[in-house]
Amino acid sequence: MMKLITTALFFLCCHTAIAQSYSKIEERIDSLFAGYNTVTPGVAIAVVKDGNIIFKKGYGSANLEYQIPIQTHTVFHAASVSKQFTAFAIYLLKAKGLLALDDDVRKYIPELPDYGHKISITQLLAHTSGLRDQWALLTLAGWRLEDVITQNQVLKLTYRQQGLNFEPGTQMSYNNTGYLLMAEIVKRVSGLSLRDFAHKDIFAPLGMSNTQFYDDYHRLVPNRAYSYELKDGMYVKKRLNFSNVGATSLFTTVEDLAKWAHNFEQPTVGDHRLISEFNEISRLRHGEKAVLRVL
Repeated sequence: MMKLITTALFFLCCHTAIAQSYSKIEERIDSLFAGYNTVTPGVAIAVVKDGNIIFKKGYGSANLEYQIPIQTHTVFHAASVSKQFTAFAIYLLKAKGLLALDDDVRKYIPELPDYGHKISITQLLAHTSGLRDQWALLTLAGWRLEDVITQNQVLKLTYRQQGLNFEPGTQMSYNNTGYLLMAEIVKRVSGLSLRDFAHKDIFAPLGMSNTQFYDDYHRLVPNRAYSYELKDGMYVKKRLNFSNVGATSLFTTVEDLAKWAHNFEQPTVGDHRLISEFNEISRLRHGEKAVLRVL
């Protein structure tokens, strides 16, 4: 299993009922994050109540070499938080009548081998596809997380897989490959990259002006936080050179995530019916609830 990189982090606390003065809130939260300072990576925090941010603050450094302080508009690599946005893009395409969740993935991506079993978009969403995970495959092929890893490279690796880990719909196992494939489905169905589709149909309508799918590691990102690992008591740089999206590579801020969270209460993008369907519990082929199984 690939070791996870410790990156600069952010937290979002939603709908917190706090009947205290702002100064008391700040004092209590400051005490929780007192260990973050100019020589440590850190966090950005927003506390949201009734759709409004009632507290926001940054702690620690976005860049240790220059000791740039984290602020609430600092942009973080959101890792697997990315997946919910990829899934939402799929639901928006479904609402437009451009795909069905029961569709065979090979309808849109015929390059994927025929494994003798249909893999549906629903199974990609629910981590029940049985596909081999992209990060495990890359590790076995000798790649490192700090290598430049592009969308096409991962797709080609996926297309070469001649087997599954299990029959689709019979188990649940956390799977990044399915979300990469859904990014490709978004591209082929909409004619737009996931980056462009998400900007047009999700981020721009919600006013998430500091959020993007980062599909080109050359692209400059203002106010970006960089990633580090604590190793032998010292922080070392851990470069994220990903140029692949769907499972990862969402860049966002805690302020933008507050807007995203509010959309689930008062939808601007999508409607209440879509939100309800989006939040339904995933199930296996015979109707039982999908329970995560780590291989």
